[in-house]
Amino acid sequence: MKTNSKFTVLIILLLMPFLMLSQTGTLKGKVTDKKSNLAISYANISASQNGSIVSVANTNLTGDYAITGLLPGKYVISVNYLGYNNEIKNNVEIVANKTTVTNFSLTQKTVMLQEIAVLNEEHLPISKTELKKDRGSSSISPSVSKIDCINSVSTNYINDEEHNTESYDYINENGFKSPLNSALSTFSIDVDVASYTNVRRYLNSGTIPPKDAIRVEEMINYFKYDYYAPSEKPFSIYTELGNCPWNSKHKLALIGIQGKIIDMKNAPNSNLVFLIDVSGSMSSANKLPLLKSSLRLLVNQLTEKDKISIVVYAGSAGLVLNSTTCNNKEQIIDALDKLQAGGSTAGGEGIKLAYKIAKENFIKDGNNRIILATDGDFNVGVSSDSDMQHLIELNRKSGVYITVLGFGMGNYKDSKMEKIADNGNGNYAYIDNLLEAQKVLVNEIGGTLLTIAKDVKLQIEFNPENVQAYRLIGYENRLLNNEDFNNDQKDAGELGAGKTVTALYEIIPTGIKSDFDIGTVNTLKYQQKETTKTTNKNELFSVKIRYKLPQDSTSKLISDIVLAKQENTSKQSNNFNFASAVAQFGMLLRNSEYKGNSSYKSIYNLALNSKGQDIEGYRSEFLKLVKLAESIDNRQFVDQLEH
Repeated sequence: MKTNSKFTVLIILLLMPFLMLSQTGTLKGKVTDKKSNLAISYANISASQNGSIVSVANTNLTGDYAITGLLPGKYVISVNYLGYNNEIKNNVEIVANKTTVTNFSLTQKTVMLQEIAVLNEEHLPISKTELKKDRGSSSISPSVSKIDCINSVSTNYINDEEHNTESYDYINENGFKSPLNSALSTFSIDVDVASYTNVRRYLNSGTIPPKDAIRVEEMINYFKYDYYAPSEKPFSIYTELGNCPWNSKHKLALIGIQGKIIDMKNAPNSNLVFLIDVSGSMSSANKLPLLKSSLRLLVNQLTEKDKISIVVYAGSAGLVLNSTTCNNKEQIIDALDKLQAGGSTAGGEGIKLAYKIAKENFIKDGNNRIILATDGDFNVGVSSDSDMQHLIELNRKSGVYITVLGFGMGNYKDSKMEKIADNGNGNYAYIDNLLEAQKVLVNEIGGTLLTIAKDVKLQIEFNPENVQAYRLIGYENRLLNNEDFNNDQKDAGELGAGKTVTALYEIIPTGIKSDFDIGTVNTLKYQQKETTKTTNKNELFSVKIRYKLPQDSTSKLISDIVLAKQENTSKQSNNFNFASAVAQFGMLLRNSEYKGNSSYKSIYNLALNSKGQDIEGYRSEFLKLVKLAESIDNRQFVDQLEH
């Protein structure tokens, strides 16, 4: 009998997790706009008990959500979405083995227009009287667009309860250059995608983002493109030439890189250090609670051979979890769940400790990486952008890479986080909801965590016989001196497994009358003008790429040539058209002087016709953002007229 009793107890213990799971319930529902009844995508839903968040979820593209595995009991369910009033439902009862349906209809929030800087009235493009007159006659001065009028007053829409101290680095937009004076264009690749999701956050909150928050190359590279896979090298090069959609007199050249796809089952073992900001500024639902849910997704993707440490920082830095293998995922997740926000922000001390822990647990030939999750608001100790950059550079050669995940709004420090990623052999993403965390940390985990090539630099040489002028679209923060291309000591961007990188050049062909200043100089007295060799007269430009394998210190070189007649005159690819649509969108939002004939309608149609299969729905979401930006633009223009 005793043996039977022990056996029974053992069976019960083994079955307990399954019995507990079978005693949980599910919450699901739909979130819509109360006025229009349209679905709201990417809304945040949280289920709480006793003042603590138990679980979170996001609505999908059709506004539906589901939270599974909830223990029976009563919960407080809250929904928040930028630009809408939060809605809370108390005493929502979850019953074991049943589904509770709870729907939400959100009302739009009244926003306050805060004038940051106003130009003198005499400096406005047109007077208030002329604005009203134009509105009354339903016409606008040909020299003045709607977004021109909006930008004549620098504004920012913010919630009444928030004080906006967000910071972005100034972007001096690339202009046209003549190959007679500047034959070479040199830059580092950029696999950061934070700007796109941050722009999405602004648009979803009902405002056009600040110009310097819009990095066009990051918007383009948010999307995957269908470039052919590499064979022997870690990446392949794809080029395409066509007409420029926003200026019919110009050409557009696309240069694409496709990183080698690695099956995560065959990936090297990972030594990860989660460096988590738990300061007081991280207390809101879209910061630490979303951060913890996001990192849970990542933990569940890792194998038992991978290991994780957790370092946190607020007023000081500390080690919360020693390096723990992922066969103890419950222990890791429990350590995450216990984190709470409070105190000031000693980010520099946290970074120092994270590097120390990463080096102590270093895996030779493995993936050694810090994952910094923060809003970037460092205010204690090493905190300035330059000090932070120096700190990262000191640790760059350790073989430890860094991934930066940004969260939150209001005090968001984009400039600091971009510098940390760019100078620390890393990448940078902005997480505005759980679906974005799924994209970055699950769907594209190889590109986020596994570096297949480092210090990747591009150098393009333009042929003046066929190119009058050229302009690199975006990459302003990634430009290099021409001599840096052959300097293996010069840091550049890293390419993750399976990632695509896209760059666009707008080209003014030789013989075309230019509408832009192409930066010509007087004939040089002591230099002879080099003439193009006859054998190269059909070449438009040549592409050279330098890169290092992750374990190497010496670079390798590959090259390609684009011919002037390479253009596909019948039809451009979906790659070309969709990338150019995203580039146009970024330029239009920035009110770029190079936006040409770009319009929301032309962008929408071009993106719609080049959407392709779009299995995951990211391109469909882009179409929605274009429509949303157009409506915001129209609304703000009317506001300008009325005031």
